[in-house]
Amino acid sequence: MKKALITGITGQDGSYLARLLVDKGYEVYGTYRRASTPNFWRLQYLDVLGEVKLIPADLADMSSLLEAVSAAEPDEIYNLAAQSYVSASFDQPLLTTEIDGTGAVRLLEIIRHLNAKIKFYQASTSELYGKVVESPQNEESRFWPNSPYASAKLLSFHNTRVYREAYGLFASNGILFNHESPLRGLEFVTRKITNAVARIKVGLQEKLYLGNLEAKRDWGYAKEYVEVMWALLQQEEADDFVCATGVTRSVREFTQLAFEIAGLNYEDHVATHQLFMRPQDVELLQGDCTKLKQAIGWSPQTTFEELVRLMVEEDIRRWQDHQSGKTFPWDAFNYADDMTLVQRHV
Repeated sequence: MKKALITGITGQDGSYLARLLVDKGYEVYGTYRRASTPNFWRLQYLDVLGEVKLIPADLADMSSLLEAVSAAEPDEIYNLAAQSYVSASFDQPLLTTEIDGTGAVRLLEIIRHLNAKIKFYQASTSELYGKVVESPQNEESRFWPNSPYASAKLLSFHNTRVYREAYGLFASNGILFNHESPLRGLEFVTRKITNAVARIKVGLQEKLYLGNLEAKRDWGYAKEYVEVMWALLQQEEADDFVCATGVTRSVREFTQLAFEIAGLNYEDHVATHQLFMRPQDVELLQGDCTKLKQAIGWSPQTTFEELVRLMVEEDIRRWQDHQSGKTFPWDAFNYADDMTLVQRHV
């Protein structure tokens, strides 16, 4: 039986990957950060919490990572843990760099000294491209980060490559473009939109405040993207791959469609607010995953329209179930109104 260690197992990607690996017969371990309130709702949602072994660890703490790897004795490590909210990286650039930038180096050092046969997957991001000079973007396109988050991720991307080339480790980067699902955190614009649409639909909210409506992204379905993570570690050689749909849509288009699915007019409810404008934004991301398709034969199966519908209908169902008194794994009920949150980078 293969064994895998997933850092950040409680997140969107970590939970979907845990479900996938368990279904493939893996013994799955996952790291999580200790907090006053446990955050296992996604693992519960996918009915996989009881099938994984959880280890408290932090990417900033070498000793806890060493303990996690020693306990799991994994064949594969998937480094998904991160401070992954771009706006927050402007508020907490040092923390973001410590977690997203040097966290991967700690894991690579542990692999190098403890067991060089462990295969390593690094979760890279389309935010690396930042100030885009060509579109669509592929593995050869120039990186020009536009946020502390992207800069930190660039550090981990290059160190993954360096350790592969210098020490012969099996270490691959997945340059994943935006990937969403009903398990997406409410900090991210897609889930913020679908959750607000649901609340407006059931009469709990009137307005949705957003930032740059014209930013364009390449949005795919997270459940499909974790299949790519696994597939990359099954190849004969490690390498770096873009994973994307190749289709780009604006935040405005996402918002309009989400409201239409709920039978609402977005213009009646949506306004922009300076609070949600980033100091620097990435205006256009569109991925070219030709290399990935040639390597593993992968292509996205869920369209943009299907993804938005999936998220909107699930959030509406959750709020309706909540109003009827049902209890279930969920995050939105205890989440603060983002208009009350103070952001320092504006």
